[in-house]
Amino acid sequence: MRVSSVIMLSVALVFGLIAAILAKVWLDQQAGQPDVVIQRPNEEMGRVVVADKPLRFGMKVSSSMLREVDWPKSGIPEGAYRSKSAMFTDGSKRVVLASIAANEPILKAKITGPGQRATLSALVAEGMNAVSVRVNDVLGVAGFILPGERVDILLTQTPRNELQPGGGAKETGAHTDVLLQNVRVLAVDQLADDRSEKPTLVKTVTIEVDTEQAQKLALATAVGQLSLALRSAGSTSPNRARRITLTDLRSDLSLSRRVAKLAGPSATGSSVNITVTRAVEREDYSVVRESR
Repeated sequence: MRVSSVIMLSVALVFGLIAAILAKVWLDQQAGQPDVVIQRPNEEMGRVVVADKPLRFGMKVSSSMLREVDWPKSGIPEGAYRSKSAMFTDGSKRVVLASIAANEPILKAKITGPGQRATLSALVAEGMNAVSVRVNDVLGVAGFILPGERVDILLTQTPRNELQPGGGAKETGAHTDVLLQNVRVLAVDQLADDRSEKPTLVKTVTIEVDTEQAQKLALATAVGQLSLALRSAGSTSPNRARRITLTDLRSDLSLSRRVAKLAGPSATGSSVNITVTRAVEREDYSVVRESR
């Protein structure tokens, strides 16, 4: 038994030694091979100024808040600064007009120009105007409208006498029209920070419109009441709209009366009970029976 154990141990040692030698030979071969170098396509690089930390509306920009990074020349955004010295050549202060994230390129449209103050006029696009609309907690969507969002503007008019082209006047009922669609909110009260996330009850909302739209708003405030309708995020296409009148509000009552006529003699007493189902909601109406 001892002889066989010694033989097995010797065989194991021999195989272990062979394995160690083979492993050393393989490692030496791998170390002698040159490193594989991955060649990247030759793309011309440029320099771009980016924010070193998040910048908010109204902040004064200093050189310490910025840094220069390499950027592929083919992908440099329009209006980006190529160096920090180019931003402060005239020695004037620059102020943030729109929130800038860390590592985001600094664009000319997002900071004030030479000698320009961080006022609302700097946010208004070329050829556009800023117009303020008075609202309350209901008409202003309970304060959930924030700078940078898009809204539709509704005009509600009460019964009045309307002049006719041929002369005379015609009384019109109360109605609501969609006056403007997809207009950008510049500020709420005196807040113009587009990164604001906290809803607040406001008294005025300032929107961006062209000259003709500004004229419509001025006239609309004199003849009726304006309301704001908040659009869903990313929605820019116009929605189909029509004038809503009191007739539309009375449509449900008209429906119940037509159903009451069909009920006829099955009802008892001076009135009949009608159940109207709309989608999954049911409502009961008590309608006076008409005499035949």
